[in-house]
Amino acid sequence: MNFTLIICTYMRPKPLLELLQSVKRQTVYPNAILIVDGSKNEETKLMLEQNSFENLNYFKVTDSDRGLTRQRNFGIERVDEASEIVCFLDDDTVLEENYFEEIIKTYQQYPEALGVGGYINNETHWTAVGEDYQPKLNEFYYDGWKRKDGSRFVLRKRVGLDADKLPGFLPEFSNGRSIGFLPPSGKIYEVEQLMGGVSSFRKSVFTAFQFSTYFEGYGLYEDADFTLRVSKTGKLYVNTKAQLGHFHHHSGRPNQYQYGKMVVRNGWYVWRVKYPNPSFTSRLKWNAIVVLLTFVRFSNIFTSHKRKEAATEFLGRLSGWLSLIFNKPVIQHR
Repeated sequence: MNFTLIICTYMRPKPLLELLQSVKRQTVYPNAILIVDGSKNEETKLMLEQNSFENLNYFKVTDSDRGLTRQRNFGIERVDEASEIVCFLDDDTVLEENYFEEIIKTYQQYPEALGVGGYINNETHWTAVGEDYQPKLNEFYYDGWKRKDGSRFVLRKRVGLDADKLPGFLPEFSNGRSIGFLPPSGKIYEVEQLMGGVSSFRKSVFTAFQFSTYFEGYGLYEDADFTLRVSKTGKLYVNTKAQLGHFHHHSGRPNQYQYGKMVVRNGWYVWRVKYPNPSFTSRLKWNAIVVLLTFVRFSNIFTSHKRKEAATEFLGRLSGWLSLIFNKPVIQHR
């Protein structure tokens, strides 16, 4: 299948080079690679001039097209007509050699698939425990595998606010478990959300859908918004054999206050894209989780070494939540 890879980047020439070197080693190579660079210097362009990669086209965007969702839409507009699949990768990922081979196999195995996601293999330790395992409170169990559960999910379990849907599906009160809670089983799982930085879609999807420009700059949760809308019209899958590492690079990220504010406001936006009129109980649960996690972040001021970051994120979350009383986001697309 003819496919295009789009990589949106911002001030990360070294991580981008590592990614492109892993693309070079692929068993199936992209028919086109589009680098959409929002950097405010020339370092990424210089790196690409010094390193040759087949089928690569470089675009430097101006302020009007800078930001993750705008850069993605910019790239989509430049995909060749012959391309059947459009893949997206974050610029701080590194691929296993068969990543694209497994992505393409999934489309061949599931012709109805509108999108296919890859699997990040370096963020969580999983243990195979079989089908009859009974997990402890601090564990998450799924499909014969267990992992340590995050402290926030453990707290949510204790107060009856745990997610009530499978990983990759959004509960009516939102705050579900992401596809990061799918185990490395080698299976293909149906989902309704994909992580944008390890995703792919049929090119035909983009005749009806674009990434929302509501998610400016860093674009937190833009992938959830996009894939929840797409999943209303067809099926999405994650192939856990299509593996890659995600090496979180902190350059280009917002400060903790803005991040905290985005967590709440962008989270509200995504929730209402999926559920425009949630039940009263779901509204209570959504707000309860926001308050709970906001004050968990407040407690980190006294329990972590990064006190300033915890304090500013707490203030951002609190500001974001209070702002919803008077200034709710306007949903651009359903």
